[in-house]
Amino acid sequence: MEYLTLLDYLYVVTFNSRRRAAKSISLFLSRHLTVLNKLHMLKHLSTQTQYPALHKPTHIFMQSLNTVKQLTNVMKTTLSIFILAILIAGCSGGQPAVPPPAPQALQVMSLQGNLQTTYTEYPASIQGAIDLEIRPQVSGILDKILVSEGAAVTKGQPLFKIDERPFKEALNTAKAQLHAAQASVTNAQIEVDKLTPLVKNKVVSDYQLKTATSSYQSALANVEQAKAGVAAANINFGYTLIKAPVSGYVGRLPKKQGSIVSPTDPIALTQLSDAHEVHVYFALGEDDFNAFNAKYPGNTVNERLKKLPGVSLLLADNTVYGKEGKIDMVDGQFDKQTGSISLRATFPNQQGLLRSGNTGKIRLKLDHDNAITIPQSSTVEVQDKIFVFVVDGSNKVTRTPITISGTTGTNYLVQEGLKSGDRIVFDGIDKLKDGDTIKPEKLKEEPITTASR
Repeated sequence: MEYLTLLDYLYVVTFNSRRRAAKSISLFLSRHLTVLNKLHMLKHLSTQTQYPALHKPTHIFMQSLNTVKQLTNVMKTTLSIFILAILIAGCSGGQPAVPPPAPQALQVMSLQGNLQTTYTEYPASIQGAIDLEIRPQVSGILDKILVSEGAAVTKGQPLFKIDERPFKEALNTAKAQLHAAQASVTNAQIEVDKLTPLVKNKVVSDYQLKTATSSYQSALANVEQAKAGVAAANINFGYTLIKAPVSGYVGRLPKKQGSIVSPTDPIALTQLSDAHEVHVYFALGEDDFNAFNAKYPGNTVNERLKKLPGVSLLLADNTVYGKEGKIDMVDGQFDKQTGSISLRATFPNQQGLLRSGNTGKIRLKLDHDNAITIPQSSTVEVQDKIFVFVVDGSNKVTRTPITISGTTGTNYLVQEGLKSGDRIVFDGIDKLKDGDTIKPEKLKEEPITTASR
């Protein structure tokens, strides 16, 4: 009876929240307690027979204590088995399988080859047709500055005035020397005329006539020398007024009025640029130059230049200059330092929009037959390689590498990797991985192709 009381107590305390499991454990324990009870009863009877008076209370106490210990061990084992069974049941309990995600609906474009034009751009520098330094030809004081910085001038227009007084006096001196020389000629001529009849009549010797004739010749030479002096003085006097040798635009004016100027000054008075047309210089590498020669046939450079199409000039603000230019010069040799060769294109500039010193880019146009173009946004770049997602007949995508030969607007011009009839994913490629299956959708709008590079 004492065993059942203890079992019920453990049942209530330990398994109140798990009634079903506790009942099973109770049945299990009851079976084992029945056997233990018999064993302890036999032990109790044997001890009581031998020592009836001494062991009766002690036997009852020890029997109860052993029973509690055995119950505790059984409970520990059973609880461990029960908890393990619950864990195994929880882990192995089948949850409903998650269905695979539906294929992504993505726009797909079909590729078709057609005529495309690409533009290759090269950095360029712009120079006027004529760029001059304006320097004084004589030394003196800068008396007047007759133009402003940046002004447009015409050929022959005065620019600067140097103090002319010293040169005017030098011219007067030269003229005076000329008059003196001319007077000496007259005197020598008179002497020759006087001695000529006397020598003819043998009044005087011909030696005197020869001396007079020689003096006359010397006087004539002095006149010529004096004339040259007058001309030189006149030229120097003219140099005091500095005029524009060509039409163009005036540069900066580092010298101010009152400055002493000289032909040997390291800094020029100004620069003058004739920019009614401009020369745009750019360079091609060896590979580009070889491709240039192969694309435009001709036996000589001049023949190839005549067959070249017009070129465009891209300004610093990425706008295209309104007039087309023409390549008219190829340098005679490659630059050893850069490994490139210079070319020149000439552009008209009647409106004066371009100035010497501007920079820009030259665009060379190249047509491609049956070319395939794809949007740059439909590609992904990995380790300097460009990939697209090609859609096969079962709508499975494959990441395919492609080779690019150029650009046209926002599109790539494909050289290798794709062909006409292929389908590629137009957008949403950041959500894809190789081998995914998609739900193709019709392209909503054609990508815009604007010629540029």
